[in-house]
Amino acid sequence: MNKQAMPKTNSLRVAISQSAPVYLDKQASINKALKIMQEASAAGVQLIAFGETWFPGYPAWLDVCPQAALWNHEPTKLVFARLRQNSLAVPGPEVQTLCQAAGDLKLTVVMGINERVDSGPGGGTLYNTLLTFTPDGRLGNCHRKLVPTFSERMVWGNGDGGGLTAVDAAGFRVGGLICWEHWMPLARMAMHNSGEHIHVAVWPTAHDLHQLASRHYAFEGRCFVLAVGLVMPASDLPEEFAPHSPQAPWVERGGSAIIAPNARYIVEPVWEREELIVADLDLSEIDKEAMTLDVTGHYARPDVFDFALKRP
Repeated sequence: MNKQAMPKTNSLRVAISQSAPVYLDKQASINKALKIMQEASAAGVQLIAFGETWFPGYPAWLDVCPQAALWNHEPTKLVFARLRQNSLAVPGPEVQTLCQAAGDLKLTVVMGINERVDSGPGGGTLYNTLLTFTPDGRLGNCHRKLVPTFSERMVWGNGDGGGLTAVDAAGFRVGGLICWEHWMPLARMAMHNSGEHIHVAVWPTAHDLHQLASRHYAFEGRCFVLAVGLVMPASDLPEEFAPHSPQAPWVERGGSAIIAPNARYIVEPVWEREELIVADLDLSEIDKEAMTLDVTGHYARPDVFDFALKRP
């Protein structure tokens, strides 16, 4: 699908849930997510996005806790076991609960999870995964991060191209990428080719470089971008690493923002607090900005370049 197939509606209310999960607690995080989804629906939101590996939390301890990356480090192994036990299987009962809630609330939901494989090959590997739930109660897409970044490779395996696509959701198309995938030109091209109107960019913290990448994505893709940053108080760091945890109040500081197809901020970055960030988008802006740039159409030059996406 290309950008000539425009949204059926010109107005869309969206939200970013800049919130912390109940760290390493799957059931409590499910309960919190359902409450936030209900709050968003009551506010007239049609699309809500949660952050990177929101279920059941981002492994920030890899970077901020001394010795966490040492070989055979017992505290790290204990925390990884808790992370694995509280991760979500796809499909699985928690995913079905979220499907049901999205359908009941007529809500499109994009949510990052730690994904666990319950049977067959890969049973010992976790994946950094982005799920898209549609307002008719389906799991519309499951994208695994292609390349975990730096120390993340101790926790997650490599994903594949199966989820590099946008999803039809009640008259618009929504897609997403995870963190440093936004610096993978061919991953971006695959998503542009899928015809996104709304792109969800999930980050641990949407600091300056991440903001730059999100704004560039909006400009290049001629789409709206929800740049979703996590918030994680230092008090959420696992007790196994105490007393070596950092003293600053926040490990992940948020920075969530909403960006228009010309790269301007609709909502400026929000820092160091939990908030449901809501905005009304005028989707006709996509039409306006397509005049000057369409990397899938009049700027594509297929007579010069070849592009192929290999799906599993």
